[in-house]
Amino acid sequence: MFYYVDVSGADLQSDSFEELAMPLFDQLYNFAHWLTQNREEAEDLVQETYAKALKGFSSFQLGTNFRAWMYRILRNTFLTSRTGLKATMTVPLEPEEDGPELAVERDTPETILFERANRELLQSAIDELPVYFREILLLCEVEEMSYQEISETLSVPIGTVMSRLSRARKTLRDRLRPQVQAGAGTAAMAKGTNHGL
Repeated sequence: MFYYVDVSGADLQSDSFEELAMPLFDQLYNFAHWLTQNREEAEDLVQETYAKALKGFSSFQLGTNFRAWMYRILRNTFLTSRTGLKATMTVPLEPEEDGPELAVERDTPETILFERANRELLQSAIDELPVYFREILLLCEVEEMSYQEISETLSVPIGTVMSRLSRARKTLRDRLRPQVQAGAGTAAMAKGTNHGL
């Protein structure tokens, strides 16, 4: 649920703030939902983000990246919230092991079914990632931000963005590989191509 937030002294700037901020609403909500993994908390987070951004709009420097500024406010608000503090307590990375890449066929109803199941596995695996991996994957892959925008949003160097993104993708790949391999074996049996099993 959203409430009206009265910010005194912001009347003159509210029109330009609204022009810049409102097109970002859906993107910010999606990012908030991914971070909080809860619809109500995401709504609260976005509302608090907009309130903070409107209050601090006078400090925004025209000509800089407004989108990154809004994402940074949302992220910082999340990280200082009770949910964010719990989510940032993470486990260390698993040891690195590379395996063969899997080929995926998308021809039959069976493979379409397995693709849907894989999509659910992917969603679940992303939800289990530590926040600093989940947020960087989402900003890059879902929000399609450049490394520079992500760097500005998260207030980290571009090298850190690239490193975290690489580790996030690897962690996700390592978590998904066993399920996908098991699904590939089942898919092969469903197509009747694994006669020796």
